[in-house]
Amino acid sequence: MDTTTVEFCMRSSIASTQSRNIRVTVLKNMFKKIALTRSALKKAIVVVSVCALASFLLLLYWNDSSESTKPSSTMAMGIYNTHIVDGSLDGGPMSAGDSVRDSAIPVNPIERLWTYRCVNNRCVRHHFVDGVEEDFDTNNAHQQPQQHGGQAPAGAGSANTGSSSSPGKRIPYLTCTMTCGPINIWPQPTGATTIGSKTSRFRLSDMHVKIVTKFEPVDKLLHDAYDVLRAEVRAAMVTHGATLEEIEGAVPAASVPAGVQQLPRAEERSLATEVNDAATVGRSAGGSETSGVGKIHFFKLVSDKRYDVDAFEVNVHVEKSGDTHLTLHTDESYNMTVTHSARVLIVKITANTFFGAKHGLTTLQQLIWFDDEERTLKVLNKASIEDVPKFNYRGLMLDTSRHYFTVDAIKRTIIGMSHSKLNRFHWHITDSQSFPFVSRHYPQLARYGAYSEREVYTTDDVRELTAFAKVRGIQIIPEIDAPAHAGNGWDWGPKHGLGELSLCINQQPWSNYCGEPPCGQLNPKNNNTYLILQKLYEELLEIVGPLDYFHIGGDEVNLECWQQHFNDSDMRTLWCDFMLQAYHRLQLASGQNATAPRLVGVWSSGLTSAPCLSKNTFAVQVWGGSKWPENFQLINSGYSLVISHVDAWYLDCGFGSWRSTGDGACSPYRNWQTVYKHRPWEEMKLTTLQMRQILGGEACMWTEQVDESILDARLWPRASALAERLWTDPTEERYSESVPLEVYNRMSVFRNHLLELGLRAEPIFPKYCAQNQDECV
Repeated sequence: MDTTTVEFCMRSSIASTQSRNIRVTVLKNMFKKIALTRSALKKAIVVVSVCALASFLLLLYWNDSSESTKPSSTMAMGIYNTHIVDGSLDGGPMSAGDSVRDSAIPVNPIERLWTYRCVNNRCVRHHFVDGVEEDFDTNNAHQQPQQHGGQAPAGAGSANTGSSSSPGKRIPYLTCTMTCGPINIWPQPTGATTIGSKTSRFRLSDMHVKIVTKFEPVDKLLHDAYDVLRAEVRAAMVTHGATLEEIEGAVPAASVPAGVQQLPRAEERSLATEVNDAATVGRSAGGSETSGVGKIHFFKLVSDKRYDVDAFEVNVHVEKSGDTHLTLHTDESYNMTVTHSARVLIVKITANTFFGAKHGLTTLQQLIWFDDEERTLKVLNKASIEDVPKFNYRGLMLDTSRHYFTVDAIKRTIIGMSHSKLNRFHWHITDSQSFPFVSRHYPQLARYGAYSEREVYTTDDVRELTAFAKVRGIQIIPEIDAPAHAGNGWDWGPKHGLGELSLCINQQPWSNYCGEPPCGQLNPKNNNTYLILQKLYEELLEIVGPLDYFHIGGDEVNLECWQQHFNDSDMRTLWCDFMLQAYHRLQLASGQNATAPRLVGVWSSGLTSAPCLSKNTFAVQVWGGSKWPENFQLINSGYSLVISHVDAWYLDCGFGSWRSTGDGACSPYRNWQTVYKHRPWEEMKLTTLQMRQILGGEACMWTEQVDESILDARLWPRASALAERLWTDPTEERYSESVPLEVYNRMSVFRNHLLELGLRAEPIFPKYCAQNQDECV
């Protein structure tokens, strides 16, 4: 074999080997890909199987929830049941009002089983099932054809009596009670008042306000207050399950039936904006969004026989004062008239100040309600009211040291105060348990004293609450308690070269050095303590001021705490020196612009009668028992008083002791009747001259056993009972064991009003008693 042949054979062999290697490599790669594909396929099958199983379980859950006989309840911080959904004009009977309310039990569920009629000035309940109402005088029943959508019968006049009976029309309890019997306003007006029983049905979009005043700040505040009224009326409709169309009295532009008169197109876009605002209110209050919420809806206003008015004019006149800061001498009176003629309803409110006009708007709001049968707003269309409060100081105190309360919780409290016509929110911000206020000058106070970095109030929070309260006619009175009740938050002085700012902090045994643990009492001989107080006063006055009344504490000073450090000093003189120095620092904090508070409030104690405190400068908040000698001693000494008697107006009492040792509980529970009936000036038999020393009263909510979850129920409606005592001061049989029957009925209606506003007010009796007036009490 020659060389050429050998070389050829070698090349052929090499080529064959390379070819086999390539084929083997290709096969290996192919099998690897197949293996990877199988692995991925297995994973995909597992994922799909899990998803399918999850979907199946969710479907079962949804079906079970939708078929449940009792809807799950929610604890939304805002208004209950706040979903607003799209409605339909041509739907079934349920489409007018039963718009998908399966996420929460409504505040006021529709009582389709019952209708109410006015008999001898009281509402009497009767069966109403499928259009059949039990006859009043016999056991027979008569058939009433059901009207579509709750509309009034054809040919209805411009006004109707809410509790009168019409074929096919159920009379809801609220409509009956608003048009039957005594006036349903809380607190009851003090002047000449007449209110008719006829009602007018109207659209929220027909309400318009006209402010007449030469004072620009008053004009702005009144417009803001009116906007609040509209928003709250709208939100109340939502709690009754009203649809967007029912809220604004309109239907979608594409759904207007032929032959129905439409209002001018120019009003369409503005209405769409208002409806969008309504959706926003519903969304923000409840935190959930449903169909129709947050969208722009264009509507056609419909003019038909469902409504009795084409215009609802609210005219507010304030001519005398441009002051927008509440004082102890502010004129809060107002007069209001309501008339209805030629499909125009006119409300006229006249007042001397913004605060009086605001109270007039609050009263007007109580004359408006949503009829869940006719699915419209109604208002009493004839009224004349003269009203002025008996006392200028009508307060509520909330302690935010023993438990922290969010800004939203405090806002809810202010809302309840506004509708009860309380006007002073006494904010006990700090105590020995915690110091939640974040000072710009001394942030160490909150850094060392707050429960957590989130449980604090910034200056922006205080400013926000002040503005929120102001438009509702309420003044915020902050209190940094001193010298006692000042422990945690004050213990950082030595680390920053300021010395001991407070003494006895957390000292044991606590019962020797304070009223309740933990202990702490400001150092009366450290000038830095007074400097810090001055800066705190300065910050607070800058935000909430100007004030003519400020509270500096002075409660439960323990002389033994000071005695162990200053045994060479007279303890009463030391206390007097502290209080006078604190007042001096308050004056310095107010600056040179003559805005210093005219009166300074202090808590009553065995020290407050000391002659060092001027009766012209200091007012005393009397918290002891109504029969304690201090009441008469302080009156005889000439002091002005704010009354907060523990045996009547301490709302935290009656829940047992929260600790195993010491006197930690006051009892019994102060029910709303006890709060209402307490009339201390009558028990003390004060003369007309002495009555001038009574500035008013204040309910107190100390929070050892109260946190945000139960705040509303502890306050309301008991604080509203105090409100009528201080606004109206009704006179009834002094030794009667209970309040008059009509007060029970009014309180029941007002408690439902609070529920509509988003407050979890506790019930005053079983619902049966609300449905059957006077049967239980």
